[in-house]
Amino acid sequence: MSFGEKDQQKAEMKQTQLVVEGGDKEEKKEIASYWGVPPSRVTKEDGAEWKWNCFRPWETYSADLSIDLKKHHVPATFLDKMAYWTVKALRLPTDLFFQRRYGCRAMMLETVAAVPGMVGGMLLHCKSLRRFEHSGGWIKTLLDEAENERMHLMTFMEVAKPRWYERALVITVQGVFLNAYFLGYIISPKFAHRMVGYLEEEAIHSYTEFLMELDKGNIENVPAPAIAVDYWRLPPNATLRDVVLVVRADEAHHRDVNHFASDIHYQGRELKEAPAPIGYH
Repeated sequence: MSFGEKDQQKAEMKQTQLVVEGGDKEEKKEIASYWGVPPSRVTKEDGAEWKWNCFRPWETYSADLSIDLKKHHVPATFLDKMAYWTVKALRLPTDLFFQRRYGCRAMMLETVAAVPGMVGGMLLHCKSLRRFEHSGGWIKTLLDEAENERMHLMTFMEVAKPRWYERALVITVQGVFLNAYFLGYIISPKFAHRMVGYLEEEAIHSYTEFLMELDKGNIENVPAPAIAVDYWRLPPNATLRDVVLVVRADEAHHRDVNHFASDIHYQGRELKEAPAPIGYH
């Protein structure tokens, strides 16, 4: 028997395992790979099995809650003012549609907020390939931002169950915003980053209102979703309020990074000339 056949036989033998959980036996199937790619085995620090495939333990972190939430970039130039009022205009229909349903509002906000980092990272990636040059770490920074925002969405999906028409609205808004931001970034990266900076300032405001409603008792302070507890390294007894606090801190960090990126462009420089704040959530 060849080595390849032995590997395949081993994979087939491991394909089905019995896992005992709480006294009940349930069948856990693994995907056998013809190419010899073994299934990943990831555990927590205490040895317990890691149950998330969408992120790994080394991607988790504790949010910096000491960040200044009141910082604001005063619009001075024409592009700044256009970016500022574009974001303000986008907030109006959101307020009318969701009103005080902050869980669903957060869901919609994150489906939009996760787009700019991916678009910017992709365009910088293509630029790096065309010019045979490094990006100064900005590709990773922007893609990390997009992933962080997506994790916000995955968390709030556990809290707010969107209705069919809200899902349809997400598809429509994302389709329009994705293409508009793509064109905007190509035309003027400094405008695009400035707009995201103001978008994050609005996000901070929205999450602050969310916290106020939680503190007033108008929204039930339910236990934090399990995915949030592991992603932000929250205590086991964490609540929705704790989740909103760490998400708001993330948005403040994204605010700083995007205003910083815009400032670099305003100075007539390229992002690669300034080291990117990698790992700065």
